[in-house]
Amino acid sequence: MAMEKIQIYSRQWAGLALILLLLNNDRLMANPPPSNARLQEVAQRLTPALKKAMQEREVQLGQPLFIRIFKASHELEVWLESGGEFKLFQNYTICDFSGEFGPKLKEGDLQSPEGFYFVTPEQMNPASQYHLSFNLGFPNLYDRTRGRTGSALMVHGNCVSIGCYAMTDPIIEEIYLVADAALRGGQPFFRVHIFPFRMTDHNLHQHRHSPWSSFWENLKQGYDLFEATRRPPNVEVGEGLYQFGLD
Repeated sequence: MAMEKIQIYSRQWAGLALILLLLNNDRLMANPPPSNARLQEVAQRLTPALKKAMQEREVQLGQPLFIRIFKASHELEVWLESGGEFKLFQNYTICDFSGEFGPKLKEGDLQSPEGFYFVTPEQMNPASQYHLSFNLGFPNLYDRTRGRTGSALMVHGNCVSIGCYAMTDPIIEEIYLVADAALRGGQPFFRVHIFPFRMTDHNLHQHRHSPWSSFWENLKQGYDLFEATRRPPNVEVGEGLYQFGLD
């Protein structure tokens, strides 16, 4: 009888250990992003050159990804993790975006968002009418607490924007392949941080009279943390503000 209880307890603890492992292992929990013939053709055509370019920068396809966007300079930066920090792989030109400096407020305002977003495998779309796309996840928790509305805010191809960040088709192909490989490599999501401009003291001083100056001061905290550590911060929302920490 005592031996039977021990075996039962052992099985229970083994089951609990497996559950904890699954809950804490993002690689096991992540679903692969969708694929189709279009994406497979792009991958076959571009992967060799992409791997060569990455080798020159001492990064690899499939490593964890981080993206930053800057409206003022029309830049989208692709960073990849290597040796415990993130290295800049490529700086791409944004073909088009909508609106002005400042966050998106409501559906139909034709404003491209600013803030801190993340993209899961389910937000990847290789069948997009804009060639390839991924959904930024707007509105995030911060946006929702302020009653901001909108949907289908993306980074995509076709160089046409009604609130999204639009790239040329050749550029979105590279970005998409890097994102797809990172997610397939086990990254459960990748972060996309969107700023009006580089969040330097000088730039903030120049825009100190904007109605969004306090919002940008909050964005600067996350910007500065990455600049100091070369690791994208964990972003939460508390007391009506973005709050930041590191793993």
